[in-house]
Parts: sequence; C-alpha cells; structure tokens
Amino acid sequence: MGLPVARFNFDQFIDWENEQAERHEFYRGEVFSMVGVRRTHGTVTGNIFSALRQHIKGTPCQAFSESLKVKVNENIFYPDVFVTCDKTDLQTDMIFTAPTVIVEVLSPSTQAFDRGLKFAAYRNIASLKEYLLVDPDTRVVELYRRGADELFTLHDYTDQASCELKSIACVLAITDIFEDLKPDGAAKEI
Repeated sequence: MGLPVARFNFDQFIDWENEQAERHEFYRGEVFSMVGVRRTHGTVTGNIFSALRQHIKGTPCQAFSESLKVKVNENIFYPDVFVTCDKTDLQTDMIFTAPTVIVEVLSPSTQAFDRGLKFAAYRNIASLKEYLLVDPDTRVVELYRRGADELFTLHDYTDQASCELKSIACVLAITDIFEDLKPDGAAKEI
C-alpha cells in the first residue's frame, strides 16, 4: 500500500473516487493510490479469475476482478478477485458488501497490509468464508477459512497439487494458478 494521498469522510471519498481515472483504496479516512501491477501479478490474477468464473458459471454466484470496490465498514478495497453469491451484491453496479471468497495476489509492496490490516478488516464481513493469499514470486498459496466458531484457520496449499475453496465447491490446480509464469516465478524488471 502506498502513501496516503488525501483525507476524506466516506461519502466524500466515493464522490471523489468516481471521478478519478486511477483506483484508490480508502482505509480509516485515508486515501491510498493503487499502483500498477507487474506482469506476474496480472497473470496470476487473471488465471484465478478465469478459473473461478468458469467454475461458478450457472450458479447463483459471480466472480469479479480487481476493478470493483468492496466496502468493509467505512473502508473501500479493490480485491484482486472476489466471488459473491449475495442477491443484493449481484444487483449493484459499483460497491459490493457481501463477498464469499476474496483473493489477494501479493506483491512486495502490499503483502504486509494484505496479511495484516486488510485481513483484519475483511474478517468483519459476515459473508466472507475464505480469504486466499497467493504470492507469485515465492509460489506460496495460503487459504484462511472461517470455521463454525467464526475464527479463520490457515490452510497452506503451497506444496500441494491443488487448493480447495469449500465455500464454492471449487478445486484450483496450483499449476493453473501459476500458468504462464517462469518456473522460478521471477519476472525480469525493466
């Protein structure tokens, strides 16, 4: 997450954000500019989105990619991928509130926030059943699943053949998640 670019209340942020060409997240009254992504990040995001979209086709759920907002209390985030099965969410144009699955593809500049404060915020979403973190550089695949006790438990799929998203009955092959990346996960910086 970058440095904050402004301070607004929630309604001011939404009005301002809707007029911007770039995306911004809103966390605790501060606005953070979303930086561009690397090819590896975009590839993994696309792979996951495509797999989830294909899997839930014909169900009452829908997958969305990184250009749509998720509201958590008075915060706004742009998850890399999310799935919602909520009827109200499926009728909204811009701000979603009830995702079932959220996926964040990690980058060096955002992974501490994605693992920490953002995950703490996401845990306040009553409908959220699973939070998937994928690191394209290290090939780490970690899933946090909400249990009957409402607590999230870590399931590490890093060295597994597949990753199971039980809330939407989906099994993602790890090779599909990282398809089209170099074997070591590294991309050449230009």
